[in-house]
Amino acid sequence: MLGVAFADPWRFQANPEVYVLVAFLVGAYIYSIRVIGPRAVPAGQQVVSRTNIICFVGAMILLFSASTWPIHQIGEDYLYSVHMLQHMMLSYFMPPLVLLATPTWLMRLIVGTGRAWRVVTFMAKPVVAAVVFNMVVMVTHIPPVVNSSVQSAPLHYGLHALLVLTSLLMWTPVVGPFEELRLSHAAKPIYLFLQSVVPTVPAGWLTFAEGVVYKHYNQPVRVWNISVTDDQQLAGAIMKIGGSVFLWTLVAFYFFKRFATNWKEENTYRRTPLTFEQVQSEFEATPAPSEQVS
Repeated sequence: MLGVAFADPWRFQANPEVYVLVAFLVGAYIYSIRVIGPRAVPAGQQVVSRTNIICFVGAMILLFSASTWPIHQIGEDYLYSVHMLQHMMLSYFMPPLVLLATPTWLMRLIVGTGRAWRVVTFMAKPVVAAVVFNMVVMVTHIPPVVNSSVQSAPLHYGLHALLVLTSLLMWTPVVGPFEELRLSHAAKPIYLFLQSVVPTVPAGWLTFAEGVVYKHYNQPVRVWNISVTDDQQLAGAIMKIGGSVFLWTLVAFYFFKRFATNWKEENTYRRTPLTFEQVQSEFEATPAPSEQVS
């Protein structure tokens, strides 16, 4: 965007396609749990939990916030650090909420048991999902790709859709609704720790790069008076610190969940009080000590 658009970075700009998408997802979710769920779930079984609903609301708030004004406009035209924050919201924070919001019965209806299920089973394998997701992360930080995407709405939304899709696959072994595709609690910390390693490459590159990396963001209007170099360094910090802190928090959570459970089981001493009958029975079963004649 040129000319008037750059005169006021905070000028409101509507994103009707996002409004339609969020409204469709909300409507589809409500219809699924109210109409389809009672027919798909056996009688007496819960259709949706409170946790599912809370996670869905959180996911929709993140999707709406990351894809509309002001984050979308500022991140697309002015600050790459805001663009990075947008990517973090769409790839690290929203996808696990989407998976936690989806009941198992609903995901099985969406995926089915045919070719789509075989594709999901293969793509959600930890090694495959991790490699594909991190490849997408690396590609979406290549300067020509970034400069082209912010100038083309279809390419921009297409890359975001690809990022979200591969992120859903990456998170499936951790919090996916399919129990058979999830990793054990012992393997989850290792898997998530490895996810935090790859982003350090583009993050370090942005932090220590000299000169302008993304020419599109070298604009005369500077939001909050942040220079191009500071903007790049802030983007690297968001990617490295924000992503790492989030992933390492989950690493610690699953680590202690795994080993704290074992410790609790191994160090639980249940003392059951003995009844009078049990004590009397033990005395009767124990032979009396023999008298020693001196």
